[in-house]
Amino acid sequence: MKSLSLALEPVLRKVVRQEVEHGISKRLRSFSPSPSFCVEARESIAPTLKLMFAKNLKKPIFTGSKIIDEDNNPLQIILVNDSNNDHYIAPVNLDRPIRLDIVALHGDFPSGDKWSSDEFDRNIVKERDGKRPLLAGDVTVTVRNGVGTIGDIEFTDNSSWIRSRKFKIGVKVAKGSSGQGVAVCEAMTEAFNVRDHRGELYKKHHPPMLEDDVWRLEKIGKDGAFHKKLSAENINTVQDFLKLSVVDLDRLRQILGQGMSDKMWDVTYKHARECTLGNNLYIHRGPNFLLTLNPICEVKEAEINSQVFFSGEALNQLYIKRLARQAYSQWDLLEVVERKANEVPLLTQGHTMDQQYGAHHNHNIEINKSYQQNGYALERSPNNLEMINEGYITTTPMEF
Repeated sequence: MKSLSLALEPVLRKVVRQEVEHGISKRLRSFSPSPSFCVEARESIAPTLKLMFAKNLKKPIFTGSKIIDEDNNPLQIILVNDSNNDHYIAPVNLDRPIRLDIVALHGDFPSGDKWSSDEFDRNIVKERDGKRPLLAGDVTVTVRNGVGTIGDIEFTDNSSWIRSRKFKIGVKVAKGSSGQGVAVCEAMTEAFNVRDHRGELYKKHHPPMLEDDVWRLEKIGKDGAFHKKLSAENINTVQDFLKLSVVDLDRLRQILGQGMSDKMWDVTYKHARECTLGNNLYIHRGPNFLLTLNPICEVKEAEINSQVFFSGEALNQLYIKRLARQAYSQWDLLEVVERKANEVPLLTQGHTMDQQYGAHHNHNIEINKSYQQNGYALERSPNNLEMINEGYITTTPMEF
């Protein structure tokens, strides 16, 4: 029995030790929190600092175009105290700078007001296979004194291929950059579409600008037949188009050719006349005349032999048109001045000189003939000014 006891002792000790350890371990587990509880507890701790964009984005946004804010400035990121309920948001100045990553997010994220860092990471949009990185440029930013300014960033692809058809721009603390022991919540912009830049390249402008390429007008396609015909005649801008339409409308129609129907012409010309002319005036001088024209070569005022004529008065149509054509041929040599703010436009926008003066021309010639038949002498005297204002004189400067 003694020998048997000595032989069983190691075995019994081992069994007893295992049972005791198992009992103690089981008892301790009943007091310790579950792993899921620990995770939930950590996730429930809200960050005390958060990132935010200072202003909204300027839209629309096109591929290859620099992304800026609504005031045409670079985007700014601010680090703020999330627990601060004040309406005034003051940047939080940490001891050391922190580095942020700029990413593209799905436009429908998040579904609510809160999200976790894991959810944020899962909603980062990567580029399509075989494409360049979706966000190009300065995709990292450093926050110093609570503020960081994003450099040049742009989208390289449109947003039509993702589920929401929209992107957001998000920022988060970069890996390896310390939040100095404080959790920092990510920031994101509002959702927006990113359009293909080719749509912007061929977009028509409403209203057009004087300096716009002529193909910005309706019915004139970029590098199309009409565009090539106009370019061959050195008509490259909307201003060039309008100037020729004023001084020689038939010539402009001849350049465009029979391919532009009357209906197409009406659309193109109406679009061109929507152009904002601005305040610049052009001065054409000669020995006995001074002609003032607007940017599309319409006559605003004429001074002939010290007599000043306005559009509402009886000017000799052919003589003024001849001076206007002369000014057109010497356009780059004309003096440019700015119209005064209180000056009333002398020609109604949308009417050529033919329309302005043609209605009175034949009538004034008959009046002039009747005065000559009755023997009235047209002398340069103060009384002539009253006659001019009444629309009776249609003589040329040589006849003065």
